[in-house]
Amino acid sequence: MKRIAAAAGGLALSGAAAVAYAALIEVRWFALRSVDVPVLKPGSAPIKLLHISDLHLMPGQHRKQQWVRSLAELEPDLVVNTGDNISSADSVWPLLDCLDPLLELPGVFVSGSNDYFAPRPKNPVTYLFGPSKGPRASDLEHRRLPTETMDAAFENAGWLNLRNTRGELTVAGQRLEFAGVDDPHLRYDRYADVAGGFTEAADLRIGVTHAPYKRVLNAMSDDDAQLILAGHTHGGQLCVPGYGALITNCDLDRRRVKGLSRWGDAWLHVSAGLGTSPFAPVRFSCRPEATLLTLREAGSPL
Repeated sequence: MKRIAAAAGGLALSGAAAVAYAALIEVRWFALRSVDVPVLKPGSAPIKLLHISDLHLMPGQHRKQQWVRSLAELEPDLVVNTGDNISSADSVWPLLDCLDPLLELPGVFVSGSNDYFAPRPKNPVTYLFGPSKGPRASDLEHRRLPTETMDAAFENAGWLNLRNTRGELTVAGQRLEFAGVDDPHLRYDRYADVAGGFTEAADLRIGVTHAPYKRVLNAMSDDDAQLILAGHTHGGQLCVPGYGALITNCDLDRRRVKGLSRWGDAWLHVSAGLGTSPFAPVRFSCRPEATLLTLREAGSPL
């Protein structure tokens, strides 16, 4: 019995240590990932693309704000923001403050559910049984976030709002064409509204979505997008070393929960994001991250 009690005590202590690590250390241990993507036309100059996602910013998260501000020192050519920026109505101005140096650069954005609605408490175990549910109709109004204020600031800075629309930018002397959708997790996406619009004159065709649902990835790939960028998954958020993510919170397979992979003929990059829901502020074996993608000539080694 003493051995059993000692083993149980050891497990309890290990579990408590893991929770403390996930809640106090890793969730604030921000990582910058660097990835090369061989996607540009022969002879093209490289493009540095900064992919940020899922900040879920709350007031008082000063370390996260400072780290995000520091990303401007990378001098990216382009910023792509794949949504879920805030988790509180009081987060808009702290968000704009930390993004201020990045807003001086060319950029595009789409929205996630937490750009529209504040999160609510829920049992995290339910995530193991399928994607999280959208907001309840009964509490939509009082959970509404000041989306329009955030959008206006992004647009006034020159960032393209790609929710169910297209746009183009000239970056590093190259013509980039974009097709984006509103949040597929809320079923706000309407890719049919923008399908078939890429032109032969484009030097690079990019699809942008918050949540990487297969229906959106398939539509973008079928439309000849060469690079697709998404967030939403948090990289699984709680991962098992040697096994990886348990869930993706959408219908994407686990092996593509974060990082670079292929989707049809397109490259797909899914960001593990920089934050968490304020009601589940933990990460384990899945550091919060932003990614600097260096776009290079097709055929270049990874």
